[in-house]
Amino acid sequence: MPQRRNLARALAVALTLTAAGAAGPAGARADEIPKAPGHRLVDSYEGAPATPQPVPGTAPAQHPFLAANGRSGMHADAWGSGTYPWSGPNGKNPDVTSEQMAALGGECATVTFDKAGRIVTVCGTFTGFLVKLLDPHSLTTLAEYKLPQRPSTVEAITRLDFSRIFKDTSGGAYSYLDDQDRLVLADSRQHIVRLAHEQAADGSWRFVVTDDWDLTGQVPHDCVSWTNLYPSGECDPVTSVMPDWTGRIWWVTRQGRVGTVDPATGSIKSVRLEGEEIQNSFSVAQDGVSLVSDHALYSFDAAADGTPRIVWRQTYDRGTGTKPGSVNQGSGTTPDLFGEEDDYVAITDNADDRMNVLVYRRGADVPADRRLVCKVPVFGSGASTTDNSLISHGDSLVVENNYGYENITSLTFGRSVVGGVARIDVRPDGSGCDTVWESDVRSPSTVPKLSLANGLLYFYTKQPNSLGVDAWYFTAVDFRTGTTRWKRLAGTGVAYDNNWAPVTLGPDGTAYVGVFNGLVAVRDGA
Repeated sequence: MPQRRNLARALAVALTLTAAGAAGPAGARADEIPKAPGHRLVDSYEGAPATPQPVPGTAPAQHPFLAANGRSGMHADAWGSGTYPWSGPNGKNPDVTSEQMAALGGECATVTFDKAGRIVTVCGTFTGFLVKLLDPHSLTTLAEYKLPQRPSTVEAITRLDFSRIFKDTSGGAYSYLDDQDRLVLADSRQHIVRLAHEQAADGSWRFVVTDDWDLTGQVPHDCVSWTNLYPSGECDPVTSVMPDWTGRIWWVTRQGRVGTVDPATGSIKSVRLEGEEIQNSFSVAQDGVSLVSDHALYSFDAAADGTPRIVWRQTYDRGTGTKPGSVNQGSGTTPDLFGEEDDYVAITDNADDRMNVLVYRRGADVPADRRLVCKVPVFGSGASTTDNSLISHGDSLVVENNYGYENITSLTFGRSVVGGVARIDVRPDGSGCDTVWESDVRSPSTVPKLSLANGLLYFYTKQPNSLGVDAWYFTAVDFRTGTTRWKRLAGTGVAYDNNWAPVTLGPDGTAYVGVFNGLVAVRDGA
């Protein structure tokens, strides 16, 4: 532990010294992410190419105000399924490239794709988040737009506490691409911003703010900044934004505020879940908004004037404290809306001994004693938690174990997490759930994904290494059996730690992983 704290302190000092050295100008190619020593001491590839086996079943409904499924955000669609209609890499001579987005930091978390396949992403540097337009093949920056610096970054620098950054999900980390290829996010000023990208006659690109909605009339905003190092008031960062099926934009804050913005009128309404915290994103279907706080799972709809109202509320076992591998004391999952009949919602709890996967019927008229479908304990006693969304398809769920991961200092010197992945299916008659398979894959902190076109689950993994090599692998697992098909070395060292960023599958079959120093791309070779 002292070694880990010293590393965190050293990183905090380093970011102070390198804060000015962010990304290069638009159009300029940066460098590959540097590998730490030891990358020649580990296998670059294990396994064999997989034969595509498409997964049957009904895909999530296309949200009318989001980009096409698979292109719109961190969880791939409005239901939060984590599934893609196209194939990811099959493991045939997979090639790895990367782009360093800053001297230190630069992680690109949410990766979206416009109609032409260009990447629209938000990358976290220590001078502020950058919205970037990237070429999907070369990863060259075509345009960028700088967002305000988050309070947690100022705190990390001034108080030499690097860990503050890693438990902050605000400031644009959760964003979405809408049906007109505009990126929508909430910045650290408590504003919701809508950004379009456009090309000039000379071929250059730029971002343009098309809309800016100020939430500070509803959200406390006395936050730490360089000119306000010791605020006396309250600061409530906005965690996530998503549209509902009518186009109304919903937003949530860390301290339990739930609100809406009417894009046509600018009207802003909100309510507060007193004493509750929201650190995750939320999911949306035709029947409303599903979100989870650190106390309960909720279904919301909106009154005629846009005021959020609770349709139903279900508490769960939140345990007695925050586990290593969790951002707070509560569920770490964005709710998944799923089911062959489109009628379930799933989360995990934070039970002390073993985390449970919880499946509920989500209909507004479901009696309270029939709401819970199943409660399935997963992973080992005293060593289970997740702070990433489940994968859902048909009546199936996939969950990974993040127990032991806290930030980029957690797994240095060859360490790893206990790991584990499980698939759980709801029975066809809805009488309960069964564990289909379990895997020992160690995926410390990624948001995993499933390709419906080839039947492969994708994780970002790290095995223990007795030589102290920190080797990170892009790993493919068979959805049907849980068997690891192949894995490809992405890189070595802290710079390749994904630090909660997801796997994202591009429409051309490339897989992307946001890592601490930028973005990694994995694609099949010749």
